[in-house]
Amino acid sequence: MSSLAVHLSAFLREYLPIERRASSHTCETYAYAFQLLVCFAADHLKTLPSSLAIEQLDAPIILKFLRHLETTRHCGPKTRNARLAAIKAFFRFLEHRVVSCLDQARSIHAIPMKKADDRLIDYLTRPEMQALLDTPDTRRIEGLRDRAMLHLAFAAGLRVSELVGLSVRDIEFHPRPMIHVLGKGRRERRLPLWKETATALRAWLAVRSPPHAPELFLNAQGQSLSRAGFEYILAKHVKTATATVPSLATKRISPHVLRHSCAMHTLQATHDVRKVSLWLGHATLQSTEIYLRADPAEKLEALAAMTAPSIKRGRFHAPDKLLALLRSSSADPRSRYAQ
Repeated sequence: MSSLAVHLSAFLREYLPIERRASSHTCETYAYAFQLLVCFAADHLKTLPSSLAIEQLDAPIILKFLRHLETTRHCGPKTRNARLAAIKAFFRFLEHRVVSCLDQARSIHAIPMKKADDRLIDYLTRPEMQALLDTPDTRRIEGLRDRAMLHLAFAAGLRVSELVGLSVRDIEFHPRPMIHVLGKGRRERRLPLWKETATALRAWLAVRSPPHAPELFLNAQGQSLSRAGFEYILAKHVKTATATVPSLATKRISPHVLRHSCAMHTLQATHDVRKVSLWLGHATLQSTEIYLRADPAEKLEALAAMTAPSIKRGRFHAPDKLLALLRSSSADPRSRYAQ
């Protein structure tokens, strides 16, 4: 029996961050997935998490864990698939290190991903976005920070991990305001900033104390802001802005909705999905197609370019009620015994 703890520690602390150069966000996501799996397996097998062996995490228990995510934790298909992807990555890591688990790994790789509904994205209209940006109280230091964060998250279309990971050195004001972003998949991009966004950043940097943390945005303790911290700040300002624009109450607004809002406004301004893809740092255009489905302007242009088919004029005849009843039923009794 091979100890799970030894190999899982090597996977999370050496393989992912050093050999694969995975981001800290990926490492944290994988670690949380295995935290859930290990707790479930230990409870199911009536043992301690540190006593689990790799051989005990076979395909049947992985399937039970996935059902547990959906039924008990009420996770959606995308979350379920993300946890399964982490498990499969770990067993690919084991294939070359624990040869005896090769058949076990193949069984786990055969577990299919579950199809998820590809729904339309949520985004904020311009009045809704403006109300949100105007919410922070700029008479306070926290208000200056919050206004700069909201402006930058929207203007640059940043992921929340990109936003909280920015350092002061990633901002340039000369010869023109620019931001340097290290995005998903270690893809770098440089984005110009609006004058209003640059003004908000300058106002924040003027009052930002020089702590040891290099990150651009800090919490009340002078430490780097976490993703959960930004989510809390955003929710607070959304609640305040709802009093001005009630339509905000009908939307579920997360940090990623600000990124979607940037993409939709860019698409409506440029009508070029390639520019949206470059701005957001997508690897392929396929990731950007979700904004084409959500933009009604694209469908209206297609509708205007087409000619509707003509409809032949005719007279309406009300059907006989008895015949309609007979036709709705099986008129031919033999059809019931056709098989």
